[in-house]
Amino acid sequence: MRILLVEDELEMAGLIAKRLEIVGFGVDLSTTLRGARESIGARPYSLVLLDRRLPDGDGMSLVEEIKRAHPGVRVVMLTALDSIPDKIAGLDAGADDYLAKPFDVDELLARVRANLRRNEASKGAQPPLKVGELSFDIAAREADVGGRPIVLHRRELALLESLLRRHGRAAPREALIEEVYGGTGGLQSNALDALVSRLRRRLNAEGAGVEIHPIRGVGYVLSKALS
Repeated sequence: MRILLVEDELEMAGLIAKRLEIVGFGVDLSTTLRGARESIGARPYSLVLLDRRLPDGDGMSLVEEIKRAHPGVRVVMLTALDSIPDKIAGLDAGADDYLAKPFDVDELLARVRANLRRNEASKGAQPPLKVGELSFDIAAREADVGGRPIVLHRRELALLESLLRRHGRAAPREALIEEVYGGTGGLQSNALDALVSRLRRRLNAEGAGVEIHPIRGVGYVLSKALS
């Protein structure tokens, strides 16, 4: 599971990231709202740890964007703004949890685990990802076209999910490689391109009503086919 940590206090961020990595989480760090937006657009996350007082604005303003980009993701606010009205404002903005600074890192890890358990428990209720005639059930990891199931290999399913989660937006090549293959170690340079080609041919043959286009120097984008 991958976590986005949005925190501009580098010493604290380093401590949190190290503890999360020790227990097995992947962690990306952003120190600004702008950087967080770029990370959110680049890849899916299981959970976001979000500070409020950032150099370019209030992290609370980002919660709605996070939820819109990644339905079902959990957002835990980490902030020195610890008054009751501040907590209410954060939760009303869509945050799932609110932890005031200073906090014990062990408590933070416990809250991360609790929020991820709630996330897993709610996955079955998530609506399928739909574009054109194509539908993808996140919990069951099954795809169908117009209600007709289609059989895809494991990596084809992983690629399809990554593209569908960002449909209409560029999916960076590096993010796709990480999500589909788990990294670049021993991976041939054209492996992703070959996989995209196979998936594209299969979806076209099934009449899925979607298109997968390369974006030079960036990656790929999946969108609804033009009629």
